[in-house]
Order: sequence, then C-alpha cells, then structure tokens
Amino acid sequence: MSERAAAERAQQRRYQQVLTIAGKGTAAHQFRETLRGIALDAAGRVVAVGDSTLRVFDPAGVLLHSWATEKPGQCVALGPDGRVWVGQEGQLEVFAPFEGGGAGEQQARRVDVWRDAELLGRVTAIGHAGDWVLVADASARRIRRFDRTGKHLNDIGGDERARAFLIPNGVLDFAVDAEHVVHAANPGKHRVERYTLAGELVGRMGRFDGRDPEGFAGCCNPTNVTLAGGGRLCVSEKAAPRVKLYDGAGKLLAIVSDEAFDPGCKNMDVAVDALGRVFVVDTVRLTICVFAARENGKEEGARR
Repeated sequence: MSERAAAERAQQRRYQQVLTIAGKGTAAHQFRETLRGIALDAAGRVVAVGDSTLRVFDPAGVLLHSWATEKPGQCVALGPDGRVWVGQEGQLEVFAPFEGGGAGEQQARRVDVWRDAELLGRVTAIGHAGDWVLVADASARRIRRFDRTGKHLNDIGGDERARAFLIPNGVLDFAVDAEHVVHAANPGKHRVERYTLAGELVGRMGRFDGRDPEGFAGCCNPTNVTLAGGGRLCVSEKAAPRVKLYDGAGKLLAIVSDEAFDPGCKNMDVAVDALGRVFVVDTVRLTICVFAARENGKEEGARR
C-alpha cells in the first residue's frame, strides 16, 4: 500500500458508523420508494423527506412524527423560527414547528405554500440568511433569493456557461454560513463555489483529480454540500459514493466513509450536528447513516 493510500485509510478510520435510521419498507419509520433530504434541529432531531411524507426522528433514530406533503419532497430545511420548509416540484410547503413526542401520523400543519412554476421549477435545496430565503431551482440551475413574503429579489448563477451551475445529476445544493456567504456545489466544475447574497462569486475550492482523494473525480462531483462548523465543509460524491470533510481552504481533513453506501447512490444529502456527527442519506437503501469521529477508541462527541 502506498503512503498516500495508507494515509487515506487512516483518515477513513477516524469515523465509524454509529447509527442507521429508517430504511426501505412499509413500516411507519421507513420510506417506500425515495428518501431525498434531511435537516437537523438544535435538539438533535432528524427531519427527513421522501415519497410524499415528512418524518421526524429523535437523536436515537426513533420515529416521533410523520405527516403527508402535497407533493414528493425533494429537500427539507428548518427556518430560524423552527418552521419546516419542504421543497418540491413547482412549490414550497411550510409547516409549523413540530412539538411533543408521540410517534405516528400527525395532521398536516401547513402554514404557508409558495407556488411558482417559473421561479420554483424543481426545488432541491433551501437556506435561510437573515430576512431572506434562498431556494435552489435545479431546473433553471439558479439559486433564487426571496424575502420572507416570497418576493423574488435576485438570482445566483445564470445561463452563461462561465457563471452557470453545471449539474448533470439534476440536483443543485448549497449551504449558507453565519456571514451569509453561500457555499454551492458545482459538480460539473469539480468544486464548491462561494457567493454573496447579491450573486458575486467571491471564492472557490476543489479541483478535478482522479487519483488524489483531495480532488474530485468523475464527470461531476461533489454533488452535495453542508457546513460542518469551524469553517469546515462536508461534501458527498457519487460513482463511487463517498463523504469527505474539508477545511475552508480546500484541504482534505477526513474521508468519513466510502464503504457504507450502496454503490448506486448519488445526490446523497448530508448534515452535521453540533457534536460533529455526520448524517448521510443512502438514496438506494433509503437509510440515514450516522458517523461519529473516533479518538482513542472513544466517540469524540461523547466527551463534549
């Protein structure tokens, strides 16, 4: 084994899968055909959308709530007020914050819906930045910025090849940091790009490389991105599926896993909690895989 390969394997061993949530099936906590997106709240609960259902799990993976959405959910996000935002084809549904325990089907508590076939073609990511709502329209390959009333303000990205998001996998994903910088995956260009809310490109990280694990291989990676605290980014890739952590400058910090997922996975949504645990959607097995950093044989988050 080469020195680089040995180092890569060492990075992988820093993380261990500690939990599997949901799965493919007909049980109340499972998904029948699709599992598209996840989000985490401050209490460690996991919100997941798939089929035409939204489900909430406690930190141990136990189902707390389940309710129907009008259309199949493509993504999910939590607003600063606890509301649940679900992106779909041509629209957004907004649900009141979930409360209490009690597993099982709950009444749909939709408090708002935004419908716009032109501006919300296929919503695959949602983010919040101050008084604004950011929405990824994968059909148009743009990130739309709206105010809280749903008024469209401007777009990030455009039709011109030099500025466009190249997304052969059909999903446009992004995350917004505390400074309101938008970190968007641009898989066709093998990088993550940073934009202001006005749409100005202010930075990028990533490069094509089929051998060095720090680079991105294949036609179009990374597919999904999220923030991991301390300026770090967590990304997922496809063909073959894997999840990696980078610092803000693009230095590879760890390969979380490249073995836990079905080989056919793509567009694996990712999330990271306050303890540093990494949550990943296996889009074939319809599971949420949870990984924790290990140090001296102990789960890193357990010592915090």
